[in-house]
Amino acid sequence: MREIVFDTETTGLDPQSGDRLVEIGCIEMMNRVPTGAVFHAYFNPERSMPAEAEAVHGLSSAFLADKPLFATRAAELLDFLGDAPLVAHNAGFDFGFLNAELAMSGLPAVDRARMVDTVAIARRKHPGAKLSLDALCSRYGIDRSHRVRHGALLDAELLAQLYVELMGGRQIGLELAAEVEVKVAAVPLPIRPAAPRGLRPARPHAPSAEEIARHTAFVEAIKGAIWLR
Repeated sequence: MREIVFDTETTGLDPQSGDRLVEIGCIEMMNRVPTGAVFHAYFNPERSMPAEAEAVHGLSSAFLADKPLFATRAAELLDFLGDAPLVAHNAGFDFGFLNAELAMSGLPAVDRARMVDTVAIARRKHPGAKLSLDALCSRYGIDRSHRVRHGALLDAELLAQLYVELMGGRQIGLELAAEVEVKVAAVPLPIRPAAPRGLRPARPHAPSAEEIARHTAFVEAIKGAIWLR
C-alpha cells in the first residue's frame, strides 16, 4: 500500500485569516517502508513572516523572497501525492493549509477522507499522554537530536518513523518472519529410509584380577573400618 507522510510550515495558525503555507515536505512509503522518494519545496507566501512564526521554523521573508509561488508547483505536488492516504501529525491543520492554497490556485481540494491523523492514533494508544511529535519520538526512542527547529521535510522523516511505531513497529517484521517460517515448515521434506545398523559387541564391565587385588589391599589398609565392627 502506498502512503504519503507529510508536514507543512506556515506563517501562522489560520489560513482563513491570511496565513500562508511556506514549506511542505512529503515522504513516500510503500507498505510502511520509505521508498526514498520525496517532494520538498519552499514557497513565497506573498506576505511578511511574523517573528513568532520565524522563531519556530527559521524561515525569514528574505529567504522566501525568491522562492516560487505555491501555484507554480501545485500540479507537481498533486502528481506526487496521487490518490494515496496522507499521513500528518494533527492532520487537520496541514490539510487546512494545503486545501486553502489549492483553492487560491484554482484547484480542487484534497478529500479529507484520505486524512490519517497520527495525533488521533497516538491519543487512542496513549490516553492522557503528551502527544507532541517531540514527546512521542522520545516515547518510542526515535532520535530527534538533529531537530533544532521545525522543518517540513525533517519533521515528515521523523513522523514516518513514528507512524510505523504507532502502527505496530518492529512487530510488523516479526509477523513477516513468522509467516515465512510457517511457509517453510509447510514444505514436505523427503523421507529417506534409515540406514541399517549392525549390532555392537557388549563392552566388558567386570574388573580384572589386578583391579580386584589392588582394591582388596586398599580395603585392608583402612584402620577401624565400620564394616569390621
